[in-house]
Amino acid sequence: MLDTLELESGKLSQGLKDQYWSDGYLFPLPAISREHALQARAEFEAIERDWLDADLPLALNNYKRVNAHVVMPFAAEIASNPAVLDVIEGIIGPDIMIYSVEFFAKEPHTDHIVSMHQDLTYWGMGAIDGLVTAWIPLSAATPESGCMDFVRGSHKNPILPHADTFDDNNLLSRGQEVKVEVDPADKVSIEIHPGQMSLHHGLTIHGSGPNISDDRRIACVVRYLRPDMAQELAEEDFAMLVRGEDRYGNFTHIEAPKKNFAPEAVALYDHIRQVQAKVYMNNATQKSDIYA
Repeated sequence: MLDTLELESGKLSQGLKDQYWSDGYLFPLPAISREHALQARAEFEAIERDWLDADLPLALNNYKRVNAHVVMPFAAEIASNPAVLDVIEGIIGPDIMIYSVEFFAKEPHTDHIVSMHQDLTYWGMGAIDGLVTAWIPLSAATPESGCMDFVRGSHKNPILPHADTFDDNNLLSRGQEVKVEVDPADKVSIEIHPGQMSLHHGLTIHGSGPNISDDRRIACVVRYLRPDMAQELAEEDFAMLVRGEDRYGNFTHIEAPKKNFAPEAVALYDHIRQVQAKVYMNNATQKSDIYA
């Protein structure tokens, strides 16, 4: 386990900022406390237990995997944690919006993977710098449990061609995979533990292998945006302002939910899902269970 990188008064030093922009990622950074992360895991697993048969409009997995912050208060709370935002500010500045919160769970001794890809491929915003992903583990993310692998410096590429696999073992919505050969020697294993997090650029090539450990590998994945970013393929997109101000109006503002799966939050979730599906599934050859 690598030692957590040291911050300066809770914020990124210039050296750490430079490292992020050089490598396209940064880890392991302090995030929420270990106790908070383990408590979040317990809440996540309680939702899995209590809401699985609750007759929600969509399968529970949809709400876990896409825009969880719209329907689960604890997801929005993790993403808006001031200590996390202090670090994010060092990458994208003082005006911060949450674009999405997702939970990736790999069960023990399963073959589920995430193929090597760039996040921005299908998001309709182009090859932007004003988006950063925070990967916050709620259980240990190790090579054995299927932690992420990053390719150093790969964010300096444009958006590269990708192929859709729609593989049942792939956790991505389209099973998207970058159409370049990635040498295993170029992969850096991003081992992080509860209380830590990693950051990566939207163009950084990354993926993860199967979980051969005895425990679930659970991660809260948060995408943060600068307000001057914009959706290019749809007339509307959505974000939650959590720090600073939005002087651009490129995103419809949404609020954190008050309780799990409140009817108005579920209705908003469905609206967002339908709008974003037109972008994320553009030109897809098959349907996805995650998007409409």
